[in-house]
Amino acid sequence: MAEPMEDKSRREWTGRCLVEGYALGPVIHSDTPLSFWGGVDSFTGTVIDRHHPLSGRSLAGAVLAIPSGRGSCSGSGVMLELILNGHGPAALVLERPDDILTLGVFVAEEMFGRSIPVVVAGPDQFPRLAQAGWVEVAGDTLRPLSGPDDAAGAPAGAAVPLGAPPDVALTEADWALLEGVGGRAAQVAMRIILRMAAFHRAAELIDVRQAHIDGCLYTGPGGLRFAQQLRDWGGRVRIPTSLNAISVDRRNWRDQGVEAAVGEPASALADAYIAMGARPTFTCAPYQLDSAPRRGDQIVWAESNAVVYANSVLGARTMKYPDYLDICVALTGRAPLSGCHVEGNRRATVRIDVPFRADFDESFYPLLGYQVGAMAGDRIPVIVGLETAGPTTDDLKAFGAAFATTSSAPMFHILGVTPEATALDAVVEDAAPTCAVSLADLRERWAELNSTADLGVDLVSLGNPHFSDTEFERLAALCRGRAKHPDVQLVVTCGRATQETVAARGLIAELERFGARTVTDVCWCTISEPLFPAAARVVMTNSAKYAHYGPGLSGRPVRFGSLAACVEAACTGQATAQPPSWLSVSRPSVPE
Repeated sequence: MAEPMEDKSRREWTGRCLVEGYALGPVIHSDTPLSFWGGVDSFTGTVIDRHHPLSGRSLAGAVLAIPSGRGSCSGSGVMLELILNGHGPAALVLERPDDILTLGVFVAEEMFGRSIPVVVAGPDQFPRLAQAGWVEVAGDTLRPLSGPDDAAGAPAGAAVPLGAPPDVALTEADWALLEGVGGRAAQVAMRIILRMAAFHRAAELIDVRQAHIDGCLYTGPGGLRFAQQLRDWGGRVRIPTSLNAISVDRRNWRDQGVEAAVGEPASALADAYIAMGARPTFTCAPYQLDSAPRRGDQIVWAESNAVVYANSVLGARTMKYPDYLDICVALTGRAPLSGCHVEGNRRATVRIDVPFRADFDESFYPLLGYQVGAMAGDRIPVIVGLETAGPTTDDLKAFGAAFATTSSAPMFHILGVTPEATALDAVVEDAAPTCAVSLADLRERWAELNSTADLGVDLVSLGNPHFSDTEFERLAALCRGRAKHPDVQLVVTCGRATQETVAARGLIAELERFGARTVTDVCWCTISEPLFPAAARVVMTNSAKYAHYGPGLSGRPVRFGSLAACVEAACTGQATAQPPSWLSVSRPSVPE
């Protein structure tokens, strides 16, 4: 007797369609979120995050199934490049919505007429993709297949439409921009903003006070085309706008030996944003500028560490803006009323208890941020246990940068430390779960960030995020009266404003006598050869963020430690094999 035919309709399900389209491809599935910037090569589509389960896999032509993105705001730029160069996934299927990766698709569609479908499968259906060999995506429908021969094919009339204005309350001025009264650049920018408003289900737009642009980082020709097109359409920023670190030292790249094939497009990208009225601040730490926002200010910042610091430490209001959405908002002065712009969305949804001892060194904060970010995922945490710790702004910067590397959340609270966390009931939901960090957790993170057993150090990298005035003071004190090993380079990246301040106080000259170099405009996540020494085999850093991204970006293993440990390595050429002594102490009780 013949077997009954399988009802294929029972094998398919529907999700939330973020971008329309049709795709067919083999499934690449992971339960771990993936940052496209620092995690995926923008030219080849290969996963370069050495800490990710998909490391080494090519995403080209596949249906990529991941819970969400995480980490850098520049993931949208990498997504745009991959769509335009044909090395990206055929479709993106998410467990939960991700605005950074989706925004890259929006821009490709609105500006260049290229796209891939993006669908949210949801937590109930997403695990099914792990068992699928192939998947067919058609609009909001996902159909797991045993192979391409089972595909139904693209439905008739499945061309991808450009986004129409969603159901958002618009002012007369908004409608004027949308109708082109303010010029083509502002018109297209408004279209993209409204698509993101629909993504977030925002009911209205708000005025914002300032912007910080992360899209000035060169990820490939697509991002350059985007910025130059907006410039050529007459784009001009309507609010004060600063620029993030870029891919080269704009004033000195030729003298540094950077090839024109790298330096010229990177500089041209910066020039395009400056032509639109942005300030050439070129720092990934805009909170160090005189223009830093105040508590309650509605702002539009991209760059993951800056977003987290602005929301958490300064108490300003910003979403974690994807690259390219940042300039769109700057061109219009309008942003969706959503995310952390809304007071109710700033509350913590998880409590994380942490240990603290007086003998911790400053490596505690980046390690803790890295661990807390992984535990929080996309949830805003409140950290309990540091009420008497007295972290400095540099500690909070290091914590926030590490947190933003492993988490997709736009902020954190630290009870008794950050401005909104005056009491637990002021920031945390009543039903929020509680979890705890142990010293064993931090030992595991220390081992993870020390990605090689080779203790010989050739390069010490400092300034990710950019060094502050007080970090320069501490570095100078640690180097004073000592001599750098002749075979080790020590390079510090910082903003132009910071360099001018510390140079006037003699700190740059003092560090140069030790043998250190200071570089502006770039940070370690954007440095490539020859500014990154070609002969360097092992890198030492005090940044958990760079210890995470560095192996994939530079192709070199990284040792992680405190600033004092970095200076010691610069003097001896050797890193220590042992974690700091405080990590060897048994775990103290965690405050309730």
